[in-house]
Amino acid sequence: MTQQIPSTEPELAGVRNFRDVGGLPTVDGRRVRYGVLFRSGHLAHATEQDAAFLASLGLHTIFDFRNAADQKLEGPDVELPGVRNVNLPLSDPADGAEFWKMVRDGDIDQLREILADGKAANRMIASYRMIVQERTTEHSQVLHSLAEDSVPALMHCAAGKDRAGLSIAVTLLALGVEREAILADYLESNAKHRRYKVHRSSSDASAYSPEVMELLSPLFDARAEYLTAAFETIEEKWGDVDTYLEQGLGLTPEARERLRERLLD
Repeated sequence: MTQQIPSTEPELAGVRNFRDVGGLPTVDGRRVRYGVLFRSGHLAHATEQDAAFLASLGLHTIFDFRNAADQKLEGPDVELPGVRNVNLPLSDPADGAEFWKMVRDGDIDQLREILADGKAANRMIASYRMIVQERTTEHSQVLHSLAEDSVPALMHCAAGKDRAGLSIAVTLLALGVEREAILADYLESNAKHRRYKVHRSSSDASAYSPEVMELLSPLFDARAEYLTAAFETIEEKWGDVDTYLEQGLGLTPEARERLRERLLD
Protein backbone atom coordinates (compact mmCIF):
# COMPACT_ATOMS: atom_id res chain seq x y z
CA MET A 1 0.00 0.00 0.00
CA THR A 2 1.42 3.38 -1.00
CA GLN A 3 2.03 5.78 1.86
CA GLN A 4 -0.23 8.80 1.61
CA ILE A 5 1.68 12.07 1.77
CA PRO A 6 -0.50 14.86 3.19
CA SER A 7 -1.27 17.62 0.71
CA THR A 8 1.49 20.22 1.01
CA GLU A 9 0.30 22.55 -1.71
CA PRO A 10 -3.15 23.78 -0.74
CA GLU A 11 -4.98 26.61 -2.41
CA LEU A 12 -3.81 29.42 -0.18
CA ALA A 13 -5.83 32.55 -0.79
CA GLY A 14 -3.34 35.14 0.41
CA VAL A 15 0.06 33.41 0.10
CA ARG A 16 1.59 32.78 -3.31
CA ASN A 17 4.22 30.31 -4.43
CA PHE A 18 3.93 28.02 -1.40
CA ARG A 19 5.38 24.54 -1.64
CA ASP A 20 7.08 21.74 0.26
CA VAL A 21 10.61 21.06 -1.00
CA GLY A 22 10.31 17.43 0.07
CA GLY A 23 11.02 14.61 -2.37
CA LEU A 24 13.97 16.15 -4.21
CA PRO A 25 16.72 13.55 -4.88
CA THR A 26 20.31 13.77 -3.68
CA VAL A 27 23.34 12.58 -5.62
CA ASP A 28 23.80 9.71 -3.15
CA GLY A 29 20.29 8.34 -3.55
CA ARG A 30 18.49 9.95 -0.61
CA ARG A 31 15.60 12.42 -0.75
CA VAL A 32 14.62 15.59 1.04
CA ARG A 33 12.15 14.69 3.76
CA TYR A 34 8.58 15.93 3.38
CA GLY A 35 7.28 18.35 5.98
CA VAL A 36 10.61 19.88 7.06
CA LEU A 37 11.41 22.59 4.50
CA PHE A 38 8.88 24.88 2.86
CA ARG A 39 9.13 27.97 0.65
CA SER A 40 6.69 30.72 -0.30
CA GLY A 41 6.05 34.35 -1.00
CA HIS A 42 5.38 36.72 1.89
CA LEU A 43 2.80 35.91 4.55
CA ALA A 44 1.54 39.47 5.10
CA HIS A 45 -1.75 38.85 3.31
CA ALA A 46 -2.46 35.38 4.69
CA THR A 47 -6.14 34.81 5.41
CA GLU A 48 -7.41 33.23 8.60
CA GLN A 49 -7.67 29.91 6.76
CA ASP A 50 -4.16 30.30 5.36
CA ALA A 51 -2.82 30.98 8.85
CA ALA A 52 -4.60 27.92 10.20
CA PHE A 53 -2.98 25.75 7.52
CA LEU A 54 0.48 27.25 8.14
CA ALA A 55 0.04 26.70 11.88
CA SER A 56 -0.80 23.04 11.21
CA LEU A 57 2.66 22.48 9.68
CA GLY A 58 4.30 22.60 13.10
CA LEU A 59 6.84 25.17 11.97
CA HIS A 60 9.76 25.98 14.25
CA THR A 61 11.15 28.95 12.29
CA ILE A 62 10.10 31.29 9.49
CA PHE A 63 13.01 32.93 7.67
CA ASP A 64 11.88 36.22 6.11
CA PHE A 65 14.42 37.57 3.61
CA ARG A 66 12.51 40.78 2.87
CA ASN A 67 14.00 44.17 3.62
CA ALA A 68 12.41 47.16 5.37
CA ALA A 69 11.11 48.59 2.08
CA ASP A 70 9.35 45.29 1.30
CA GLN A 71 7.80 45.12 4.74
CA LYS A 72 6.59 48.71 4.53
CA LEU A 73 4.98 47.98 1.16
CA GLU A 74 3.41 44.62 2.01
CA GLY A 75 3.14 44.62 5.79
CA PRO A 76 4.51 42.26 8.44
CA ASP A 77 4.02 38.50 8.28
CA VAL A 78 0.97 37.04 9.94
CA GLU A 79 1.90 35.86 13.44
CA LEU A 80 1.72 32.12 14.04
CA PRO A 81 1.60 30.84 17.63
CA GLY A 82 4.84 29.31 18.84
CA VAL A 83 6.75 30.01 15.64
CA ARG A 84 10.05 31.91 15.67
CA ASN A 85 10.31 34.63 13.02
CA VAL A 86 13.81 35.48 11.81
CA ASN A 87 14.26 38.47 9.50
CA LEU A 88 17.44 38.26 7.42
CA PRO A 89 17.28 40.92 4.70
CA LEU A 90 19.14 39.74 1.63
CA SER A 91 19.19 43.14 -0.05
CA ASP A 92 19.89 46.58 1.32
CA PRO A 93 16.68 48.31 2.48
CA ALA A 94 17.52 51.34 0.32
CA ASP A 95 18.78 49.34 -2.65
CA GLY A 96 16.49 49.66 -5.60
CA ALA A 97 13.78 51.72 -3.89
CA GLU A 98 13.81 54.26 -6.71
CA PHE A 99 14.10 51.47 -9.26
CA TRP A 100 10.98 49.72 -7.99
CA LYS A 101 9.14 53.03 -7.79
CA MET A 102 9.93 53.43 -11.50
CA VAL A 103 8.63 49.90 -12.18
CA ARG A 104 5.33 50.80 -10.49
CA ASP A 105 4.97 54.39 -11.69
CA GLY A 106 7.19 54.89 -14.75
CA ASP A 107 5.89 55.56 -18.23
CA ILE A 108 6.91 53.49 -21.22
CA ASP A 109 9.93 55.68 -22.09
CA GLN A 110 11.28 55.44 -18.54
CA LEU A 111 10.78 51.69 -18.50
CA ARG A 112 12.57 51.29 -21.82
CA GLU A 113 15.51 53.27 -20.44
CA ILE A 114 16.01 51.07 -17.36
CA LEU A 115 14.83 47.67 -18.63
CA ALA A 116 15.20 47.33 -22.42
CA ASP A 117 18.04 45.69 -24.36
CA GLY A 118 18.79 43.08 -21.72
CA LYS A 119 19.15 45.57 -18.84
CA ALA A 120 16.43 43.93 -16.74
CA ALA A 121 17.86 40.41 -17.07
CA ASN A 122 21.39 41.71 -16.45
CA ARG A 123 20.18 43.40 -13.28
CA MET A 124 18.72 40.11 -12.05
CA ILE A 125 21.91 38.18 -12.85
CA ALA A 126 24.03 40.79 -11.05
CA SER A 127 21.72 40.59 -8.03
CA TYR A 128 21.99 36.80 -7.83
CA ARG A 129 25.77 36.96 -8.10
CA MET A 130 25.94 39.63 -5.40
CA ILE A 131 23.70 37.77 -2.96
CA VAL A 132 25.77 34.58 -3.23
CA GLN A 133 29.09 36.40 -2.99
CA GLU A 134 28.33 38.99 -0.33
CA ARG A 135 25.61 37.49 1.86
CA THR A 136 27.60 34.57 3.21
CA THR A 137 26.88 35.56 6.83
CA GLU A 138 23.12 35.29 6.29
CA HIS A 139 23.32 31.99 4.42
CA SER A 140 25.65 30.63 7.08
CA GLN A 141 23.16 31.59 9.79
CA VAL A 142 20.34 29.81 7.96
CA LEU A 143 22.27 26.57 7.48
CA HIS A 144 23.59 26.49 11.04
CA SER A 145 20.10 27.19 12.39
CA LEU A 146 18.63 24.36 10.34
CA ALA A 147 21.39 22.01 11.47
CA GLU A 148 20.76 22.80 15.15
CA ASP A 149 17.04 23.19 15.80
CA SER A 150 15.07 25.29 13.30
CA VAL A 151 13.06 22.64 11.48
CA PRO A 152 10.42 22.47 10.20
CA ALA A 153 11.25 25.77 8.52
CA LEU A 154 9.64 28.06 5.96
CA MET A 155 11.77 30.42 3.84
CA HIS A 156 10.20 33.35 2.06
CA CYS A 157 10.88 36.77 0.59
CA ALA A 158 8.33 38.91 -1.28
CA ALA A 159 7.53 36.65 -4.24
CA GLY A 160 9.30 33.54 -2.97
CA LYS A 161 11.34 33.47 -6.16
CA ASP A 162 14.71 35.22 -5.89
CA ARG A 163 16.01 35.68 -2.34
CA ALA A 164 14.09 32.68 -0.99
CA GLY A 165 14.92 30.80 -4.19
CA LEU A 166 18.62 31.36 -3.66
CA SER A 167 18.50 30.46 0.03
CA ILE A 168 16.60 27.26 -0.75
CA ALA A 169 19.15 26.49 -3.50
CA VAL A 170 22.08 27.00 -1.10
CA THR A 171 20.38 24.71 1.44
CA LEU A 172 19.78 22.06 -1.22
CA LEU A 173 23.42 22.29 -2.34
CA ALA A 174 24.47 21.63 1.26
CA LEU A 175 22.17 18.60 1.35
CA GLY A 176 23.73 17.23 -1.82
CA VAL A 177 20.58 17.53 -3.93
CA GLU A 178 21.12 16.95 -7.64
CA ARG A 179 21.81 20.22 -9.47
CA GLU A 180 19.09 19.52 -12.05
CA ALA A 181 16.53 18.97 -9.28
CA ILE A 182 17.49 22.27 -7.61
CA LEU A 183 16.99 24.09 -10.90
CA ALA A 184 13.68 22.33 -11.58
CA ASP A 185 12.35 23.32 -8.15
CA TYR A 186 13.47 26.92 -8.73
CA LEU A 187 11.69 27.08 -12.09
CA GLU A 188 8.43 25.93 -10.46
CA SER A 189 7.98 29.58 -9.44
CA ASN A 190 7.00 30.29 -13.07
CA ALA A 191 3.75 28.32 -12.77
CA LYS A 192 0.82 30.64 -13.40
CA HIS A 193 -0.78 30.07 -9.98
CA ARG A 194 2.52 30.78 -8.22
CA ARG A 195 3.66 33.95 -9.97
CA TYR A 196 3.88 37.23 -8.11
CA LYS A 197 1.36 39.61 -9.63
CA VAL A 198 2.68 42.76 -11.27
CA HIS A 199 1.29 45.82 -9.49
CA ARG A 200 1.47 49.23 -11.17
CA SER A 201 0.11 52.48 -9.82
CA SER A 202 -2.13 53.21 -12.78
CA SER A 203 -5.07 50.98 -13.62
CA ASP A 204 -5.09 52.36 -17.17
CA ALA A 205 -4.76 49.68 -19.84
CA SER A 206 -1.53 51.25 -21.11
CA ALA A 207 0.09 50.55 -17.72
CA TYR A 208 -0.17 46.82 -18.52
CA SER A 209 0.36 46.94 -22.28
CA PRO A 210 2.12 44.01 -23.98
CA GLU A 211 5.31 46.08 -24.30
CA VAL A 212 5.24 47.03 -20.62
CA MET A 213 4.71 43.42 -19.58
CA GLU A 214 7.52 42.26 -21.86
CA LEU A 215 9.87 44.86 -20.36
CA LEU A 216 8.92 43.80 -16.83
CA SER A 217 8.94 40.04 -17.42
CA PRO A 218 12.66 39.46 -16.62
CA LEU A 219 12.04 40.89 -13.14
CA PHE A 220 9.14 38.54 -12.45
CA ASP A 221 10.44 35.39 -14.17
CA ALA A 222 12.45 32.60 -12.62
CA ARG A 223 15.06 32.01 -15.32
CA ALA A 224 17.63 29.26 -15.44
CA GLU A 225 20.32 31.80 -16.36
CA TYR A 226 19.81 33.59 -13.03
CA LEU A 227 20.37 30.56 -10.82
CA THR A 228 23.13 29.30 -13.11
CA ALA A 229 24.92 32.63 -12.62
CA ALA A 230 24.78 32.08 -8.85
CA PHE A 231 26.24 28.59 -9.22
CA GLU A 232 28.96 29.95 -11.52
CA THR A 233 29.81 32.61 -8.93
CA ILE A 234 30.33 29.90 -6.30
CA GLU A 235 32.69 28.05 -8.62
CA GLU A 236 34.54 31.19 -9.71
CA LYS A 237 35.15 32.45 -6.16
CA TRP A 238 35.49 29.23 -4.14
CA GLY A 239 36.28 26.58 -6.76
CA ASP A 240 33.55 24.12 -5.77
CA VAL A 241 30.50 23.74 -3.54
CA ASP A 242 32.32 21.94 -0.71
CA THR A 243 34.85 24.78 -0.38
CA TYR A 244 32.06 27.36 -0.56
CA LEU A 245 30.20 25.64 2.27
CA GLU A 246 33.29 25.14 4.46
CA GLN A 247 35.21 28.35 3.83
CA GLY A 248 32.50 30.73 2.63
CA LEU A 249 29.77 29.70 5.05
CA GLY A 250 31.81 28.09 7.82
CA LEU A 251 29.80 24.87 7.62
CA THR A 252 31.97 22.08 8.99
CA PRO A 253 31.55 18.52 7.72
CA GLU A 254 30.02 17.67 11.12
CA ALA A 255 27.44 20.48 10.87
CA ARG A 256 26.68 19.50 7.29
CA GLU A 257 26.05 15.93 8.40
CA ARG A 258 23.67 17.14 11.14
CA LEU A 259 21.86 19.17 8.51
CA ARG A 260 21.52 16.14 6.27
CA GLU A 261 20.24 14.00 9.15
CA ARG A 262 17.56 16.57 9.95
CA LEU A 263 16.37 17.17 6.40
CA LEU A 264 16.92 13.94 4.46
CA ASP A 265 15.17 10.57 4.53
